[in-house]
Amino acid sequence: QVQLVESGGGLVQAGGSLRLSCAASGRTISSYAMGWFRQAPGREREFAAAISWSAGSTYYADSVKGRFTISRDNAKNTVYLQMNSLKPEDTAVYYCAADRLPGSSWPSRAGLSWVDYWGQGTQVTVSS
Repeated sequence: QVQLVESGGGLVQAGGSLRLSCAASGRTISSYAMGWFRQAPGREREFAAAISWSAGSTYYADSVKGRFTISRDNAKNTVYLQMNSLKPEDTAVYYCAADRLPGSSWPSRAGLSWVDYWGQGTQVTVSS
């Protein structure tokens, strides 16, 4: 079992930055691809970013590409999401996820039931 706990969310003005963290416990995440999803009010949860288990490759949704950066520190069992140039449409609950499937497959996978582990989510609100 893997437990994921997100932190770092909050309220920020448009154009600002936030850094989310996802701390894993229970077992090492070094063999898992890790990623972030987000769910805006009234919308389905959607993929935002993923990183391979080795941190050698990263993948992004078009909506965040060039503004968000995902990284991981396997020694600290932690994944990060640096969010820059934030827009009001980035307002959502952000969820950390872990899965054994390659990170390269995450952007195109349908549904959410394939994800092994979820965090509880952290709210990000971007004001205009």
